[in-house]
Amino acid sequence: MSAFFFILFYVWHGLVERHHPRIVKLEYRAPDQSKVRENLYFVGKGVTYDTGGADIKAGGVMRASVAGFLKTVSLLAPEHVNITAGLSFVRNSVGSNSYVSDEVILSRAGVRVLIGNTDAEGRLVMTDLLTEFKDAALAEREANSAPSILFTVATLTGHALRAYGGYGIALDTNVSARQLRVSRRIFDAGHVWGDPFEISTLRRDDMEAVAPGSTSEDVVQANDKPSSATMRGHQFPAGYLVIASGLDKHGSSAVPEQRVAYTHLDIAGSAETLDGVGLSLPTVTGSPVPALAGAFLL
Repeated sequence: MSAFFFILFYVWHGLVERHHPRIVKLEYRAPDQSKVRENLYFVGKGVTYDTGGADIKAGGVMRASVAGFLKTVSLLAPEHVNITAGLSFVRNSVGSNSYVSDEVILSRAGVRVLIGNTDAEGRLVMTDLLTEFKDAALAEREANSAPSILFTVATLTGHALRAYGGYGIALDTNVSARQLRVSRRIFDAGHVWGDPFEISTLRRDDMEAVAPGSTSEDVVQANDKPSSATMRGHQFPAGYLVIASGLDKHGSSAVPEQRVAYTHLDIAGSAETLDGVGLSLPTVTGSPVPALAGAFLL
């Protein structure tokens, strides 16, 4: 598996064998494929403990909301969608073998990633799964003509919380996603089902922010500051994911049959309450399950 998910294994870096990373895949296929109208691919993560790596912080667990959505799918058994989900599980530990800033890692898509901050591991561990699902979405077109939509879903940045408080953020990264109204559907469904989302926008600035500064890299993973202290701190990570996964080759400049819709959801503000009860952990809210179910299952 390490040959196909090199970045995930690089974050782990063999620090502790019992903390070996895992890829978990879940799949739902509609019983009658002739009724399928959309193929949905979800990439999520579970950083089960996050020290920040070599860029140390006081941290804790993160939520794996994609698994909750697939449980809902299994209960509703929709007839009009195929759904594939993948989750990257890893500890972002610190130790003598930790990966560090200024290293260059090769992604599954063959993109050279310059590490800027080891505490921005979430976008890293989703990168290679996003590449795999991009390839799967293109292959799916040979089986059925229904459009495919890729998603990354994560409690990714503190900037999302600073920008929108306790609301999730939907961000269409390319024209294919905008044409399918992906973010708008999530926004509308969220208001109906009590899981409100805000819509954000990927702009040229976000792609330029992660552009290579030398011939040694193709994309920069992050800067050395917290996202909450960085302008457009929840938008530019989506720009990184587009480039590092190879999805920049499947946007508006690609021929129509090679275009793949991709929408990024940052649920750092909505996945859990801002405060726990007493000294306990914050309460998980269930977001974005209601919004996604309303937008794509019902």
